[in-house]
Amino acid sequence: MKVVAVDYGSARTGVAASDPTGTLARPVGVVERVRTEAGMEQLVELISGESPERVVVGVPLTLRGERGDQALETERFVEELSRVLDVPVEGFDERFTTDLAEQDPGSRNLPADARAAAHLLTSYLAWSSRGAE
Repeated sequence: MKVVAVDYGSARTGVAASDPTGTLARPVGVVERVRTEAGMEQLVELISGESPERVVVGVPLTLRGERGDQALETERFVEELSRVLDVPVEGFDERFTTDLAEQDPGSRNLPADARAAAHLLTSYLAWSSRGAE
């Protein structure tokens, strides 16, 4: 199953996509100011261009697994994105993905937001392959 991951941020939103088998993740790009009409249009175009069967948005839970203000904002974004896409959109715990992306020396030439989305997608693909869907 092909999946697109979105690392939501009000300033920059990273996007990554899996291969058609849902095994490998690769950064796709970054969308600026996704909460604007132009930003949302660009995000929808980027996602649609990948023809995913599912979209996963990273939800930034606290270290305790609780929902803070940013997580609540992200959940509202997930609802909004669900209304404009024709594929299922779900939230997925993204704790530590930005930290992992910043520590990844092999992809420093890619934007941190896109690397974070790729790490989020890698985590999701590993989780879903264990039958946790």
